[in-house]
Order: sequence, then C-alpha cells, then structure tokens
Amino acid sequence: MKIPFSPPYIDDSVLKEVEDTLRSGWITTGPKVKALEEAIGRMCGAKQVLCVNSWTSGAILMLRWLGVKPGDEVIIPAYTYSATALAVIHAGAKPVMVDCGEDFNISVEAVRKAVTERTKAIIPVDIAGYPCDYDQIMDLVREPSVTALFKAGSSVQEKMGRITVISDAAHSLGAYYDRGRRTGSETDIAIFSLHAVKNVTTAEGGAICLNLPEPFDNEALYRELRMTSLNCQTKDALSKSQAGGWRYDIVGLGMKINMADVNAAIGLAQIRQYDRLLAERKRVFEAYDKELSSRPWAICPPSVQGGKESSYHIYALRVKGFSESQRDRMIEEISKDGVAVNVHFIPLPMLSYFKGLGYKAEDFPQACSNYAHEISLPIYPQLDSAQIAHVLRAVERAYEAVKQASCA
Repeated sequence: MKIPFSPPYIDDSVLKEVEDTLRSGWITTGPKVKALEEAIGRMCGAKQVLCVNSWTSGAILMLRWLGVKPGDEVIIPAYTYSATALAVIHAGAKPVMVDCGEDFNISVEAVRKAVTERTKAIIPVDIAGYPCDYDQIMDLVREPSVTALFKAGSSVQEKMGRITVISDAAHSLGAYYDRGRRTGSETDIAIFSLHAVKNVTTAEGGAICLNLPEPFDNEALYRELRMTSLNCQTKDALSKSQAGGWRYDIVGLGMKINMADVNAAIGLAQIRQYDRLLAERKRVFEAYDKELSSRPWAICPPSVQGGKESSYHIYALRVKGFSESQRDRMIEEISKDGVAVNVHFIPLPMLSYFKGLGYKAEDFPQACSNYAHEISLPIYPQLDSAQIAHVLRAVERAYEAVKQASCA
C-alpha cells in the first residue's frame, strides 16, 4: 500500500470551478480572487483580506509597508520554515531568532528577552496549525515598558506606536484561537499560506488578513496594497481590458505578486466545503492520537487546549528517547512500508545559509530537541480507516525495528 504524504484535495467541485474560470475568458486577477478574499474574511473575521501569490511575498509586502530598513529587527522563532526569516531579509531587516516551547510554538518569555529599541515587528508561527499564545504576545507589545522602548522609524510605525505583530498563520487556516474565534483576526496582521500542501490550496498563494487598530483604515489599506501587489498600477488588468480603459499610471515602487483567478478557483471550491474537510482531517488526527497516546515512547502533538484548537494541518509525532540518527532510521523503516512521512522543521540555524549569517543551533535547545524527535505523519481528508491503520502499523514496526537494532 502506497500512501503519499500530502496530496491536494481535488474533487468535481474544484474541477468545475476551475473550468468555469477557464471558460469565462478571464484567468488572472478578477472576480474569483475577490470571492476567495471575502470567503476567507467571513471565516476568520478579519477586517480585510488580500490574496497574493504566496505567503512569502505577502510577508515581504507587509514588512515593506511597515517601513523596516537595515538595522531594524524582527523577532521570529528559530523553529519554522525558512520563508519566515527570508521574508524579513528580503524586506531589509534582520531576523532575531528565539527558541520555542515544547508545543513547537514561539516562547513568549524568549520574545520578551529579545525585544530591543530596534525591534519593529514580531512574527509568531502557528506550527502544525496549533495557535500561539497571542493574548500574551499582544499584551507584551502593549506593556508600558515595551512601548517606551519602541522607536518608530517610519510614518506607519509612528502611527502604530508599538511593535507590530504579524502572525505567520501559514498552517492555521480554520484553527480556533478562542472559542468561536478563528485565527486570522487576533493580531495586527495575519498571513495564511495557500500552497499546494496546505488545508486549502490555490496551488501557490497566500492571504493577508488586515486587523489594524485605529487610526488605521483597513479598507483604504486593502485598496493601497492591492494596487501595490500589481506594480502600483492604477488600473488592474480587468479594468484595462475594457473598451477605452487602456490608460493607467504607475504611482510607486510596487511588486508583481497578485493571485490569478484560475488559482483562486481551486481555493474557492475547497473553502466552500472546508468545515467538512476540516472535520475529516480531525478524524485522522484523532485516530492517530487514540492509538499512539497509549505508547510510552510517543509524544502526541497538541490539538485542543482551553479555547485553542488546531487546524490539524500536520500530525507532528515525537519519538521519546531516540536520537536524531535513530529518528532518521525510523523514517527509513516507515518508508519501506510505502508510507511517506516528513519532518517539520529543520531549525533555521541548522541550515547552511543561516549558519553563514552567524546563527548557532546550540542557542536554541528546545527547537533542536523538537526537531531531533519529530516525524510528521500523513494527514488529509482522503485517508480511509485502512490507510490510517497501515500508517500506524508502519510507525509501530519502524519503532520496534530501530529499538531492537540499537540494543543489538
């Protein structure tokens, strides 16, 4: 039995939505993108949502809007995908990495210790779809001692008057931060990923959720950012294509990062049935939990605590007592049974580029510990009970094989 790690969910409704776009004669940014923005906004309660071509470009856009520059610092977790740090670098600032907790998410206490007068933003990451402690993070940036330390370096920062919090919600579309309140509205800005392996996909894409406090006008900012995402062109392609609508202007240094309707159509069809798809992901997650929670060597990932509930994007199993090399051998054994697994994530300081910038893995012990023991199991709506059972047998067999080999 072959079980892939994370195939996209493509059913007839997705095919029909994409076909409708192709037959419409309009495939780039247009009505389908707008419909997807509105659907995501309704789901997460954000004041405005702008869809772009990736999480990464969305983060660069928002950091540039914030006005970060060389010498400025943005606090991020060391335990995340490289895009979190690369977006900061592309925007011109320095990523300041901090350690995570046992739940994989950024340590609020580590954030507190890392804040300086150069800190302009914090980017917490909802690892595996489990939300960070946003009440604590938002309380932190509003503390008088922290706001007194803040030094604005742009008109936007002056208007904000404190450190900006940008949630890396790449994994957490549909998660609950508080009972009845989904992720996407709990920080100043949140950015979802709509990449091919995400719970809702547009093949490639991202969604920026705007929740800025007064005196910001989120609707006006949406219009500004949409124009910026189209090279700061005063007319989009749809408007320009109308009879007599050819004349336009370029009013700033923009980016070309807009989402196309043909991509939005995939996500639009999926998000219309997302409650059902999310329930199916939860079914798989709970099946793994039921079996693995009784194993003394298994550390099951967090899913529900207080008002928080995961989006069940990744099942991040950790193997107690194994070294990194034993974990690697366990992955090799699992693959012999046709099951594709993954690891989320290699801590940034362990990657060559970031090593070259001077980051050191030993400064982030919890991140490195989480990584050394982690194996991500397949989790998606298409998995049936027989496939789930096969995955669990493969994991159990692999653990025993590695354990016996270590004792020999």
